[in-house]
Amino acid sequence: MSARTVGDQAGFVLRLLRPGMRVLDVGCGPGTITRGFVPVVGGAGRVLGIDPVPARFPQDSTVDFVAGSVYALPIPSESVDVVFAHALFEHLGRPAEALAELRRVLKPGGTLALSTSDWSRARLRPRTANVDAALRGHYLLRRRTGGDPFAGKHIATHVTHAGFRDIHSHARFRPDMPYRALAKYIESRLDEALKAAPADRDQLASAARSAWSWSHSGDGDFTQCWQELTATK
Repeated sequence: MSARTVGDQAGFVLRLLRPGMRVLDVGCGPGTITRGFVPVVGGAGRVLGIDPVPARFPQDSTVDFVAGSVYALPIPSESVDVVFAHALFEHLGRPAEALAELRRVLKPGGTLALSTSDWSRARLRPRTANVDAALRGHYLLRRRTGGDPFAGKHIATHVTHAGFRDIHSHARFRPDMPYRALAKYIESRLDEALKAAPADRDQLASAARSAWSWSHSGDGDFTQCWQELTATK
């Protein structure tokens, strides 16, 4: 995947920030986006990153990083001004529970900001039969782990049901990785899954062969669809 930066993945959030705000980045990974919020909120503010894999955290940073789950955030209720999450909800099996927890930690009037991918609107050219077969295998793996490859399509509905208001959502199309690199990434994930001898081995094996053919074909273009959403508690 391409490097995550605040300008590329969270530009729509920067416009919402003010000096002194408390910002929470959930599913922050290595914190490359998280650290980009610091210059905006200043010394009077605070930026906190939470991820279930603490090994990703940088050793030296002006950001506070804490290990934790989106389903049980280790911070007090009504304690942050902005909650942000990039590429999180496509991996979650219980989005309603996650949104309830994000709402809990927001102050009244606080802002929720989400960037969620929607593979149903991804643009791949050329889009051959091998590309489609490999993508079906990719979607199957995502669903097997409880995720939703089309989460961006449904995120506004989930946020509405969670009790947020003033919901604004728009699609942004952005290159994430080269066309053939995506094929190799999907091929590697399918090959790894096949080693576990899954019940759907035939479908995954067929998808892996298609991904191999795709990765050995010519170049093309891949642009992912990201649904960028803001809402108010």
